[in-house]
Amino acid sequence: MALVPKHTLEEIRLGNPIEEVVGSYFNIQRSGSTFKALCPFHKEKTPSFHVNPQRQIFHCFGCDVGGDVFKFVMMIEGVDFMNAVRILARRAGVRIEFEERGASRGFDKEVLYAIHEKLARDYHRTLLQSPEAEAARAYLRERELGAETVAEFVLGYAPDRWDAAVTWAGKNGYSLKQMETAGLVLRSERQTAGAGYYDRFRDRLVFPIRDELSRVIGFSGRILHADQQAAKYVNSPETPLFRKGRVLYALDKARKSIVDTRQAVVCEGQIDVIRCHQAGVHTAVAPQGTATTEDHARTLKRYADNVVLVFDADKAGQDAAVRAADVLLGAGLAVRIARLPDSEDPDSFLRRNGPEAFHALIDKAGSALDFQIDVLTTREDIQSEVGRMRIARAALETIARSPDIVQQEQLLDRLCRRLNLPLDRIRDIRRMLRQGPARPAARRPDPAVSASPGKPAPREELAITEQVVSNPAMAALVERYLPLEMISDTSCRTLLRCVLETARTGEELATALDEIDDEQRSLSAFAAKLQMSPEKVRGDEFSQDDAVKDLILRIRRRRLERRYREIGEQLRDAPDDRKQDLRDERHHIAVDRRLLDKWETALPLLEAEEEADPGQSAVDHPPAGAEENPPC
Repeated sequence: MALVPKHTLEEIRLGNPIEEVVGSYFNIQRSGSTFKALCPFHKEKTPSFHVNPQRQIFHCFGCDVGGDVFKFVMMIEGVDFMNAVRILARRAGVRIEFEERGASRGFDKEVLYAIHEKLARDYHRTLLQSPEAEAARAYLRERELGAETVAEFVLGYAPDRWDAAVTWAGKNGYSLKQMETAGLVLRSERQTAGAGYYDRFRDRLVFPIRDELSRVIGFSGRILHADQQAAKYVNSPETPLFRKGRVLYALDKARKSIVDTRQAVVCEGQIDVIRCHQAGVHTAVAPQGTATTEDHARTLKRYADNVVLVFDADKAGQDAAVRAADVLLGAGLAVRIARLPDSEDPDSFLRRNGPEAFHALIDKAGSALDFQIDVLTTREDIQSEVGRMRIARAALETIARSPDIVQQEQLLDRLCRRLNLPLDRIRDIRRMLRQGPARPAARRPDPAVSASPGKPAPREELAITEQVVSNPAMAALVERYLPLEMISDTSCRTLLRCVLETARTGEELATALDEIDDEQRSLSAFAAKLQMSPEKVRGDEFSQDDAVKDLILRIRRRRLERRYREIGEQLRDAPDDRKQDLRDERHHIAVDRRLLDKWETALPLLEAEEEADPGQSAVDHPPAGAEENPPC
């Protein structure tokens, strides 16, 4: 696996002050030493989104998300960590160097990106300039796709030759093996000298397919002449860059508008999407060469709260819309379906009726459930008991996909009213369905910030972690008097270990976290949340030093109290020769517990414990589950 070295991440971070990065996306206002704004990740009227330029972190006190500059770009752009690194590296002019771990990948993605980008430009020049592309230009004129649109989407033409891309590779210094890995040429079964490969795309209008960072990762080629033997569209195969079940066409162009409106418009084809963008519907995207998948739904969920499906009006389009709605509901999205007139698709509707009518169509889009019931009503006899039961069963299958209980109840109520059936009858049908074959559980959205799997972290552990993260000068107290094996919460223990380590080495905490954080930057987000928490120590009577001492004692007392209860349970079943030892241990715990009430009485006990185990610092204690928490 290729990793970005720590020093490179630090260089990228230094080159991207978080207040400048956040301010490039939306307006932020200075408030003392920090900045604040309306949070872009949830709806609010009063600013609760704060940016701290000194600590280079952000946190929203409304929706509880936060982290460093990498986490912010991951969330605002809807990308993973490595893509956030690339975005910020490009912004700061930093060249990314990779450390390789494990076996070689056998290919260089950067080379594959370069091949696709250069070939897309070559196809585009061919479309604009070559006499042999006249049929493609005529097709575009017929479809009313003008020069500006052609340029914006970099449409191209693949020549009607078996070796155009093969020859292009040689002229541009790329091997045919690289071209094959990119999915642009195929190996011939009848290999002869100099004729081992041939072009995948020939005599087709070419649509470059881009990822969320606008990098070309594949192509889709549309046939220009009627041919019953040839597929209407030929798409790039699965490659190291292109996974059709994950790609949404034009998402790179639509992403910002989707984030702004929290709504996506999903069509079936590239020309439908292009026509939508041409008409000012800049939130339009389309699955690429496949039906809507769970990966598509998860991608859309990063940007949008609701989706409007605008599929073809024929039976196949209706069925595809219902299936897509089923998948999107499973991701927790609200889904509406626009109704096109018979024999229309978004492209033809826009050309006939114009943008205003299309916008009205989207605004009037009804719920996916109503659309499904309407479609099924045309295929079943809704007046008969059997027909209503079939419609109810199909609708309940869709409702069950929603992970939101409130949404499920709303949809159930709607179903009752549409079918004129009592709610009890609908619930009976749902109960029968649940007793059938098990359905895979819908994936719940990942929490933006998670302390540890399972139960929440104990309050004392959160509080002491917050105190030490906010003021590393407190690390010495914890390192000396609180073995980290006493911290039960995984994230608190890992973060404390990092702070103690950086307090001794002088390394920045953010840099230390880079080395051990997960792909979601959960630990950095957790640290930011604690660092941005309001101060809980006020006045001179109770200093931060006193607060940390008090928390150390509370955590130690909690551990003794747990052991005290365990002994009480063991005494009930212990053999007689073991009971006195348990009573003695419980007596010592009771004495120690009283000593731990105050720091003055606890200190001799703590120092005696340290002398009994010299040289064993808090960092060196191996906590339970240490294999999950590598040292900083």
